[in-house]
Amino acid sequence: MNPLYSPHENLPYPDPEILAHSQKLQQVIQETIKQAGGQIPFTLFMELALYTPNLGYYMAGLHKLGSLGDFITAPELSSLFSRCLSHPCQQILNLLGSGDILEFGAGSGRMAADLLSELERKNSLPTRYLILEISADLRQRQQETLYQQIPHLVPMISWLDQLPDNIQGVVIANEVCDAMPVHCIQLESEHNWERYVSYEKGKFIWRKGPLSQPILSNRIAEIRKLINPVTHYESEINLAMECWIAEIALRLQKGMLLIIDYGFPQHEYYHWERAQGTLMCHYRHRAHSNPLILPGLQDITAHVNFTALAEAGYTNGLKIAGYCSQADFLLSCGLDKFAESEIKCVSDYTLEINNQIKRLILPSEMGELFKALALTREIEQPILGFSLRDRRSSL
Repeated sequence: MNPLYSPHENLPYPDPEILAHSQKLQQVIQETIKQAGGQIPFTLFMELALYTPNLGYYMAGLHKLGSLGDFITAPELSSLFSRCLSHPCQQILNLLGSGDILEFGAGSGRMAADLLSELERKNSLPTRYLILEISADLRQRQQETLYQQIPHLVPMISWLDQLPDNIQGVVIANEVCDAMPVHCIQLESEHNWERYVSYEKGKFIWRKGPLSQPILSNRIAEIRKLINPVTHYESEINLAMECWIAEIALRLQKGMLLIIDYGFPQHEYYHWERAQGTLMCHYRHRAHSNPLILPGLQDITAHVNFTALAEAGYTNGLKIAGYCSQADFLLSCGLDKFAESEIKCVSDYTLEINNQIKRLILPSEMGELFKALALTREIEQPILGFSLRDRRSSL
């Protein structure tokens, strides 16, 4: 039994070829730990596990999305999701007269195909549809999807390796922030620790050590106010997410950044109900909380602190234009009407469409845990999608 696989997690055992791939990444991480003196902050471990060129989870040619992968996102689940997004996108593009749509991490390309198809029906296509994708494997899959589903619109689509200098239009980030490397912290009654990763006896293990960045001390002081008194508490701080917002704000001249992800406002994120943190891993449609096994073979995520996202946007000159649950957002965007039209077109799939809607909006599924946040610049009108229930006051 490979020590980097834990039978206690009740996960399928990897095929030998796939396991060999993981072992190559294991060696890279081992060497990094050795050069660092025996341990590295978890944020670096997560970065290596997910983004090491050719080996990291998002950088290698392994199935990630859909029934053959590890998880299914809302755009993969149903075209209704992307059709709903067309409403606020159309609104912003019409207000600006023209503009682009920039999608971060486009998965299989399903959202781009469905969103552009709906905008075409509305006669509201963007000037360009830009996809910022760091995975060569996913980029190829996106191109295959788009050439198959909307070949006549492919000429307006461009793939980017980095953010453009100027953005006017709509930036979409669906389930992007949860995969950004996080700092793991461990708070005790009189000590603030950061969680590190070491390597002993053929496996990665947790260690605790001093805070790796001074800014973490300030963030922890705020966290302690929410969970006082503290005996033992573990959680995460996503500094990468805040830097990402700052980079987008620097480039967004006019328009909207729309973020949809799973998470909480800060007072719910740092709560005793989550005293073990929010780290979650996904492997072959099984979720578990051990990020130190199967490096490169499983997705590693942390829930999103939407208060930190909103504050980062505001600090960098963006307006907090809307915040609500995914259910409220989709219903405000006309989910019921889109569903009716799809059922009329394909009545044989009524049950399937109803099941898709349930997964998108039921509180026990994606409806409540997932949130939508809109940050804008030079847009004064209320954003479509936040009229049913705007929760900005909860941030």
